Amino acid sequence: MSDTAVLAPVTLSTRAAAQVNKVLRNEAPGSFLRIAVNGGGCSGFQYAFDIVRSREEDDLLVERDGAAVLIDPISVNYLEGSTIDYVNDLIGQSFKISNPNATASCGCGTSFSL
Repeated sequence: MSDTAVLAPVTLSTRAAAQVNKVLRNEAPGSFLRIAVNGGGCSGFQYAFDIVRSREEDDLLVERDGAAVLIDPISVNYLEGSTIDYVNDLIGQSFKISNPNATASCGCGTSFSL
């Protein structure tokens, strides 16, 4: 095994980690936030967020500051190199994904195209 660090294909900001911890605090112990990419939305693909209690063997686990996010292997292909953040602005509060693979996205930021 090499001593070279392998970068995670998806990163979680400190703000997103804090919000994930806040959300999961009210869930059953061992719960995770699952982020997926599904077909649909106004741009072709859309992000989906869900609370789950189990991890699949092939899920990518992204951790930061005690927060745990799961991403299925198909969605990882669409999210590679992305940063998950949490924003609180005039429009509202939400998780925001900065996806370098997206060629276009909708105004609300929940759907994108490649």
